[in-house]
Amino acid sequence: MRRATLLIPVVATLVVLTGGAAGASEVTRDSYAAQVEPICKANTEANKKILKGVRAKVKAGRLTAAARQFEAAAKALRKTEAQLAAVPEPPADAAKLGKWLGYVKTEADLFQATADKLAANQKTAAQGMVVRLTHNANLANNQVLVFEFTYCRFEPSKFT
Repeated sequence: MRRATLLIPVVATLVVLTGGAAGASEVTRDSYAAQVEPICKANTEANKKILKGVRAKVKAGRLTAAARQFEAAAKALRKTEAQLAAVPEPPADAAKLGKWLGYVKTEADLFQATADKLAANQKTAAQGMVVRLTHNANLANNQVLVFEFTYCRFEPSKFT
C-alpha cells in the first residue's frame, strides 16, 4: 500500500515533465500535409487514367462510356476521402479541414451526379454538373490555401 502511495506522485511528475502523451505527438500543418499529399497524389494519378478521353467521348455522344468513367472517378474519390478523414488533423485547423473534407465529399457526389446525367442521356445537365464540380473544387482549394498543397488541390478541369 505504501509503495502505491509513493508511486502516484512520481508518475504524475513524469507526465508533467514530459508534457504528457498529447504534447509528444502534436500534429502540425507540415506533418499533416506530408501525410495527405501521397493520398491525393494517388487519386490524381488514378483520375488521369480513369478520365482519359472523357471530354472527347462526351463530344462524340458516347455518353454511356463517359458515365462509367465519371462513376469510377466518384468511387476513387470516395475512397480518397475516407483515407483523408483518417489522418489526424492539426487541432488549430480542425474546422478548416472539416470544411475541406466536406467539399471533397461533395466533389465525389458531383462526379456521381455527372455520371447519372450522362447515363440518362442528359448532356446539358451533365455539363451543368461539371460547372458545379469546378466551383466546388475552387471552394475546397480556398479552404486549404495555407497548407500549400500540390496534389490535394482539386482541378477537375484537367480531366473534364
